[in-house]
Amino acid sequence: MAELKQQAKTQGNLEHYWMPFSANRQFKQTPRLLASAEGMYYRDVDGRQVLDGTAGLWCCNAGHGRAEISKAVSRQIREMDYAPSFQMGHPLAFELAERLSEIAPPGMNRIFFTNSGSESVDTALKLALCYHRANGEPSRSRFIGRELGYHGVGFGGISVGGIGNNRKGFSPQLLGGVDHLPHTLDMEANAFSRGLPEHGADKAEALEGLIALHGAENIAAVIVEPMSGSAGVILPPKGYLKRLREITQKYGILLIFDEVITGFGRVGGAFASNHWDVTPDIMTTAKALNNGAIPMGAVFVQQAIHDACMQGPEAMIEFFHGYTYSGHPVAAAAALATLDIYRDEKLFERTTTLAPYFEQALHSLKGLPNVIDIRNTGLVGGIQLAPSPQGVGKRGYQIFERCFWQGALVRATADIIALSPPLIVEESQIDQLISTLADAIQTVD
Repeated sequence: MAELKQQAKTQGNLEHYWMPFSANRQFKQTPRLLASAEGMYYRDVDGRQVLDGTAGLWCCNAGHGRAEISKAVSRQIREMDYAPSFQMGHPLAFELAERLSEIAPPGMNRIFFTNSGSESVDTALKLALCYHRANGEPSRSRFIGRELGYHGVGFGGISVGGIGNNRKGFSPQLLGGVDHLPHTLDMEANAFSRGLPEHGADKAEALEGLIALHGAENIAAVIVEPMSGSAGVILPPKGYLKRLREITQKYGILLIFDEVITGFGRVGGAFASNHWDVTPDIMTTAKALNNGAIPMGAVFVQQAIHDACMQGPEAMIEFFHGYTYSGHPVAAAAALATLDIYRDEKLFERTTTLAPYFEQALHSLKGLPNVIDIRNTGLVGGIQLAPSPQGVGKRGYQIFERCFWQGALVRATADIIALSPPLIVEESQIDQLISTLADAIQTVD
C-alpha cells in the first residue's frame, strides 16, 4: 500500500487548488486522484480500479459513464450552450419541470431550479417567507431545524443546520430566529436496528414545546432531512416524520424536507416522501437529479404555495430570487436523460429489491472490533465505530483510507463509515464492498 501511495504523489503540482471540506495539507501529502469512471468503478491516475461505494458523493445513482447522459449533454451544448432564465426561457426547463412533477409526492407540481443542494435550501427558506407574506401572515419568520442536520453551506443552510463544525466559525453571522429540534440518534435504544428504528417517534413532540415558546404565528417552517446522511446515516424512528407532519399542519407551519441525499431512489421510491408516505409542503433536491453530471438542483413546491404567491399585477415579478444558471439547458438535458434511465431500468424499484441483501451484508459486520452500531435503509448504510484513543475521527479516516488503497471508495464522517452505492450495484459488488470494509475494520487499530 505504501508503494501505491508513493505513485500517487507524482501527479503534478497540487498546491493551487484549495479543496472543499478536505484536510488540504494531509491530502496533498498522499493524494487520492481519480481519473475515469465506468459503471460501478472509478480508476485512479495509476490505473487502479476502485469500486464506488458512495455513488460519488450520494449523486451518481445510475452509475458512471452513462452514454445516454453524455450524448444528451453533447447534443445540447452544440445546439445551445446557454440561455438566460430571467424573463426568458428554453423548452427543456419546462419539459424537465413537468417530468419531475410526474414522479413527485402528491400536489408538489411546481418546480424552481437551482444549481446545488445549498441553493435549493436557501430557495426553500425564501419561498416559505414569501408564502406567509402573500398569505397575510408576515410575522411567520422563524425557522426550526434539527440537531445534526445538514442543509448545505449557504448562510441560511448552516443556520437551520445542526452540525457544529459547519456553524462555529460563522456563528455571529448566522440567521436569527432559528431553533433546533433534538436529533433522533439513540444508540442506547436502537443500536443495530434493521431499517427504521422502533424507538424515538416521541422526539417529534419537542416541536410542540418550541411552538408554545414562540407562538405558531411566528414560525414559518420546519426543515429536516427525512434521513440525515452527512451526519452519518441517522434514520427517522417509525412514526416520527408523520408526527412532524401532523404538528406542522395543526399550526399552519410549512414542512420542508431536504431530500438532496434521499431523492431519486436512495431509500426506495422516487423520494423518501413517497417511500415513507409523508408529503411535505416544500422539498429540496440536487445530486442525483442528473446523476451528478452537471451542477443542478430543484425545489418542489405544493401548488397551493405557488398559487398564493401569484398575486398583484401580472407584469410584477412574484419572487425576487433566482440564479444565473437556473434551469441551465445542458444541465436540464442531462437530467432528462437521467430520468429516462431511472424509468427504463426501474432503478427506484431496484433499491427496494436489493435492500434486504444489502441489509444482511451490512449487518454481517456486527461483532467486528470497535463496531458499536450499524444503521440502514434502502441502499444506504452507516457503520459507527468507537473513537480511537488518538482522537475522534482518527479510526474512521484510517478505515476510509485503507479501503481506498484496497480498491473500494467509502465515506467517513468522524468515526462513521457511510455506504451508498449506485443503484445499479450487483450483489457480488455488495459482497466486495463489505469484504473490503471488514478487512479494513479488522486491520486498523
